[in-house]
Amino acid sequence: MATMLKLNLQFFAGEKTEKATPKKRQDSRKKGQVAKSSDVNTAIVLLAVFLCLLAIGPWMKNGVLALFVQSFQTNMLEEVTPDKIHLIFIDILLELIWIVGPIMLAAIIGALVANFLQVGPLFSTEAIQMKLNKLDPIQGFKRIYSVRAIVEFVKSMLKIVVVGVITFAILWFSLDEVLILSQKNIHEALSFLGSLTIRMGLFAGGALLFLSVFDYLYQKYDFEKNIRMSKHDVKDEYKKTEGDPLIKSKIKQKQREMAMQRMMQDVPNADVVITNPTHYAIALKYDESKGDAPIVLAKGVDYVAKKIKEKAAEHQVVTIENKPLARSLYSQAEIGDAIPEEFFGAVAEILAYVYRLKNEVK
Repeated sequence: MATMLKLNLQFFAGEKTEKATPKKRQDSRKKGQVAKSSDVNTAIVLLAVFLCLLAIGPWMKNGVLALFVQSFQTNMLEEVTPDKIHLIFIDILLELIWIVGPIMLAAIIGALVANFLQVGPLFSTEAIQMKLNKLDPIQGFKRIYSVRAIVEFVKSMLKIVVVGVITFAILWFSLDEVLILSQKNIHEALSFLGSLTIRMGLFAGGALLFLSVFDYLYQKYDFEKNIRMSKHDVKDEYKKTEGDPLIKSKIKQKQREMAMQRMMQDVPNADVVITNPTHYAIALKYDESKGDAPIVLAKGVDYVAKKIKEKAAEHQVVTIENKPLARSLYSQAEIGDAIPEEFFGAVAEILAYVYRLKNEVK
């Protein structure tokens, strides 16, 4: 029965039920593990590209037509040589870069904005490092037949259906204009096809952006679930960051012992030890060269007070009983500090008495 109880406790201790600590989140972020939806990236890039097409579409059309005119009229009238073909190719390539460049730039900016909106500033190379465990066929089979794979399949089908319905609806409402395209000139036909394509892209991008919000929420939930920690993990992390409580207590105990040892070494240098007489003991030293007030060399209660009195007796340091003064000095004066000003008179009388005793002994 005891063994079964122990096994159950170990099982529940290893179950990941705790939210990730800030350190775990920071470590995961350094590894590139963050809550991010690729659908958000796709939607924003798609919208950025088609908005760019909407803005510079006429300019691109004129650029493409000018390129065709240059290629089929101006260049073909000249003598064709290997060097001439090379120059023509370079000219056409530069024109294409100039025409297509804004679209590529819009896609890059859209991707950067999408990632920044989701995860903020982040650069990590660990996510692209090659890991041999990804080649494990068993792990690959588990990834294929998993809940996440089913969710991704449902998402893909939903996106196909939504985009298909939107594009079909736009085509359906523009069917009359599509059927008379053959009756239009090339400029009108290209303008209409360009406008139709941009409308499809913008509506599809907007729909994907709407769906990507739900995907991001799911990715965030899945990420939080994956980085959960067990109670044992939390304890281990605490031990690594804050130190083992047992070791810390031993260190503090050792520090107290060393501090007490140093304090006891100063007791023989005291002029007087003021006691309660059983509960408190305060060792004082007055040195004109170091200050105008006596210094507290040691203080303690109960067991420590007893040790201070024994040390004082061993080295023939005068012990004076004064209950209210001992209690007040203990609560208001720290070791190594001068006594508060309100105790100057009472302590001065005691020191004068001690000095008289020492003179009489001599």
